[in-house]
Amino acid sequence: QVQLVESGGGSVQSGGSLRLSCAASAYAYSMGWFRQVPGKEREGVAAIGSLGNTAYADSVKGRFTISRDKINYMLYLQMNSLKPEDTAMYYCAGAMRLGAPVLLPAAYNYWGQGTQVTVSS
Repeated sequence: QVQLVESGGGSVQSGGSLRLSCAASAYAYSMGWFRQVPGKEREGVAAIGSLGNTAYADSVKGRFTISRDKINYMLYLQMNSLKPEDTAMYYCAGAMRLGAPVLLPAAYNYWGQGTQVTVSS
């Protein structure tokens, strides 16, 4: 069982930046960031695979960067040039799965409680 705790959300104006952090209780081979707004399905934002390769949703490519600190079981999401449409609850996820990064929620076993990101225009 891996417990995940997100932090770093908040309110920011359009064009601003935020850095989300996720503290894990143990190492997970694959990890990712997802987001969800009320009434919509949870969507993959960024993921990092067991070999460190990454994947991004088209909507965030060039603006968001996922990274991890394996030693301290930390996952990060640097979000730059934020837009109002980035407003959502952001979730950290982990899986004991080797291989390529996956942006599908069903591929992950462990989830955090989420941290809210609000971008105003």
